[in-house]
Amino acid sequence: MKNRIDVITLGCSKNLVDSELLMRQLVANGYTVDHDPADPRGDIAVINTCGFIGDAKEESINMILEFAEAKKANRLKKLFVMGCLSERYMNELQAEIPEVDKFYGKFAWKNLIADLGKSYYKDLAFDRSLSTPPHYAYVKISEGCDRTCSYCSIPIMTGKYKSRPVEEIEEEVKRLVSQGVREFQFIAQDLTYYGLDRYRKMMLPGLVERIADIEGAEWIRLHYAYPAHFPFELLRVMRERDNVCNYLDIALQHISDNMLSKMRRNITKQQTVDLIARFREEVPGIHLRTTMMVGHPGETEQDFEELLEFVKETRFERLGAFPYSHEEDTYCDRNYTDDVPAGIKQERMNMLMELQESIASSINESKVGQTLKVIIDREDPDYFVGRTEFDSPEVDGEVLIEKGGLLQVGEFYEVRITSAMPFDLMGIVAS
Repeated sequence: MKNRIDVITLGCSKNLVDSELLMRQLVANGYTVDHDPADPRGDIAVINTCGFIGDAKEESINMILEFAEAKKANRLKKLFVMGCLSERYMNELQAEIPEVDKFYGKFAWKNLIADLGKSYYKDLAFDRSLSTPPHYAYVKISEGCDRTCSYCSIPIMTGKYKSRPVEEIEEEVKRLVSQGVREFQFIAQDLTYYGLDRYRKMMLPGLVERIADIEGAEWIRLHYAYPAHFPFELLRVMRERDNVCNYLDIALQHISDNMLSKMRRNITKQQTVDLIARFREEVPGIHLRTTMMVGHPGETEQDFEELLEFVKETRFERLGAFPYSHEEDTYCDRNYTDDVPAGIKQERMNMLMELQESIASSINESKVGQTLKVIIDREDPDYFVGRTEFDSPEVDGEVLIEKGGLLQVGEFYEVRITSAMPFDLMGIVAS
């Protein structure tokens, strides 16, 4: 369809924000834009790629090849590729997939607009065409990462840490509030480092407090904190501000001192245990989301058993896991051999997630009978579907609310929990 562009986003929510910024500029230039369409019909397609680990790279390449075939069959006039995979492997991709009209690095997507013969509108620099439901949005507070974790290729693709100015973030949130957004997911590769590069001090607590003062910002949720040198003033802000969710996404990756050292995580097992105890002491009821990695080079059976025992004792409210992926040009690539067989990695991940399912089920059961504040995300045939402050979109569980009256998507309700499943809750609106 003439003047229609399909934008496909792969990878994390940080990529999603980039796509939304691009889409707003395209709309301002007269295009009709469809995000992640089930049936792509535009005469132009833009694929925003992920290059984090092997599976993500494979998914991105397969998506590019699928659209390249559409172009060869004359179902597509132009194909553009941007994002992390393009940033890292541009020369190789250009040689291997000539059907792509142009590849752009992660931070060069504005050039795409010029290459279409269109204008970049600076007055819309913070405006986005939201791909999420209109009541919530992701807010990216920084780019890049200064950490040197052994396994991670992200700093290679995104460069050094770069905090956005506090005033710029504040202006973006105010604009989103004026458009009806009520829930904000703060995202960064490393939230806790925020401000050190720009202000020479950790500014996350002050930033969150400042955003919490904005009328209409009803929920603020924090994703991707780093455990070493945590800014504990943030806990006071979470405790004192009702609109800062008692939720923290903090990727721990492992717990044995052997693995934490090999992973270059700058923290010990005891420091990690003390950190979690302080979180739960200073913010009663806090829900912690973490991620664990299995199969990193050098992980022994004893290391893994130590991880299992730690997860069993700590009882994380939310936990995900993934097997180690050997990435080019990382510290691991230069210094370690990928010595844990793929089958053992998968077996360990399955064991860890099986344990977590039983923990999550028990935690959910404890909520039966409680009345919780819930935001409604959508209406399904049998239920209204919402989330509590302890549930981030896409990655956490949901609350299925029996239909007994008309509920409004994007509104908050008090919901009494009537039953629990391992990851979701059932409830009714409290009378």
